[in-house]
Amino acid sequence: MSRMRDEATERRRSLRLEAPIEICYTAPASGKIHKTKTKNISADGLRFEAHDKTLKQSDIIELKLVIPEAANPVHAAGKIMWKNKLSLEDNAPFDFGVEFTDVEEDNKNTFLKFFCDLIYDLSKEPKDAVKKR
Repeated sequence: MSRMRDEATERRRSLRLEAPIEICYTAPASGKIHKTKTKNISADGLRFEAHDKTLKQSDIIELKLVIPEAANPVHAAGKIMWKNKLSLEDNAPFDFGVEFTDVEEDNKNTFLKFFCDLIYDLSKEPKDAVKKR
């Protein structure tokens, strides 16, 4: 029974990996550029934490992902799929889930290589370490 519940609640199409990479995004309401790090990332999107109260579900944001060892950042666009406040405190940050809507053609190979390398590195970890994730 619990397997059915897990399959019903899990809507992700891609594997998500914990990868704190630096990102910059442009808030559509203000045009202000914010810098933060991802909490996790997949081939379809990413999750990040920020104090930005102006972002809302369905906003489209411009993203710049700073991929380690890449010559240039990856430029993409994403749609805010969900937003959750992390605590009841007034100044608490929000968690944001973003689905990629576009990755610049020149950057797709850089991003996919980075993501594949993360998967490959994960497969080399001892099985006990993988289970703890």
